[in-house]
Amino acid sequence: MPVAPRVPRSLRVLLAPPNPALAVLLGLQPDIEVVPDAFARPAVALTDSVELVPGLLAEDPECRVLVLAGFARGGLAEAVVAAGGAGLVLRDGPVEALADSIRRASRGETVIDPALTAP
Repeated sequence: MPVAPRVPRSLRVLLAPPNPALAVLLGLQPDIEVVPDAFARPAVALTDSVELVPGLLAEDPECRVLVLAGFARGGLAEAVVAAGGAGLVLRDGPVEALADSIRRASRGETVIDPALTAP
């Protein structure tokens, strides 16, 4: 009897706070699954606030947290890393770039978008 090939496991992503439009865009990526809460054990969480990083890590210390930002602010990247975040990414950039940042963060990389490191 033939054995069906295993479907590659999806990369689970949590949006905190929820963002339905971004969830749809990320859901179109073949390897990304947006999950509703931390109980789904996401590999990466996306948030728009540095202040939420410690709480997300307290819920799941193995989760990598990326902070979404719309513009560069001096010291923001350093604040994200100091809070335990895995990086800082552009909120309104192409979804493919965001998906790539999510993949890189899930592999343990620190991801800082060069557009967000201006003084």
